[in-house]
Amino acid sequence: MTVTTAAPTDSDRSADTALEVRPVAGHIGAEISGLDLRKELADNEVTQVRDALHRYKVLFFRDQEIGHAEQIAFSRRFGDVTPSHPYDDEAPEGFPQILAVDSRKYEKRFGRKKYSYDNKWHTDVTALINPPAGTILRAHLVPEQGGDTQWTNLVAAYEGLPDSLKRLVDGLRAEHRFGGRHPQWAEDSSYAQKTRENPLVTEHPVVRVHPVTGERALFVTPGFTARIVGVSPSQSDRLLDLLFAEVTNPAYTVRFRWAPGSLAFWDNRATAHLAPTDLDHLDVTRVLYRTTLEGDVPVGPDGKESTSIAGAAFRGEK
Repeated sequence: MTVTTAAPTDSDRSADTALEVRPVAGHIGAEISGLDLRKELADNEVTQVRDALHRYKVLFFRDQEIGHAEQIAFSRRFGDVTPSHPYDDEAPEGFPQILAVDSRKYEKRFGRKKYSYDNKWHTDVTALINPPAGTILRAHLVPEQGGDTQWTNLVAAYEGLPDSLKRLVDGLRAEHRFGGRHPQWAEDSSYAQKTRENPLVTEHPVVRVHPVTGERALFVTPGFTARIVGVSPSQSDRLLDLLFAEVTNPAYTVRFRWAPGSLAFWDNRATAHLAPTDLDHLDVTRVLYRTTLEGDVPVGPDGKESTSIAGAAFRGEK
């Protein structure tokens, strides 16, 4: 089979795969074709997909007519699959690993109609001591207009900083909790109650060293990062405003138009993403299904691991 990128070289090719990897944006994202996810991936296919994931950060698959079982089987080829979410109690029957990203449920969960719980850029569940290593999201029902998801490359955001700022942020740590600085869900919602009764709070390095590639990434996002540790509240806000502007710079992003059967697979250690913000005024239904892979404890440039303030590690099935 042939592995193809935008400018293939001899080292990109092997004789036994038809896998094609097509980059779609300047800093992030690639479409994968030549795979049928109804079938178990061969070992060499797993290696190629994993290598592409580390290079492009988020991968897109089209026209994959699969269900919950096939999505879980695909996910297992890349790591231990976790339960659906620390606060989810509505996983599809028989599939506790599946989180239903269902527009019809958000009003009940959060006290108002929302297609994302908070519509902020975020890396999945960084309030955990071991946030997921990867996320797989599959489209089931999507509107004819709107509903795109965006991703940003946190490695590119770090590399775009001047050296003086890199030296500063390399030594900083930040507190992560659900909602970040300003949670926007209703205080009397069921979700707010869950976060109060079972809080998840972790102190992470502001710069995370990727355990596979060794790349450094800005590990802060508006959806979870609440404050910079060791500085005043006003200094923290200014630093976070600066870093949030970097991680959400459009230059580092890619936008994906969903269709039924589309699948996105992203490296949660090197990306953040934004759920759609253009559907709340429309009478449409959007349903996607998510799985996540058990993650490792982040490590900063100084070699220090993250520290749990509240909550246990989130483990997958072995």
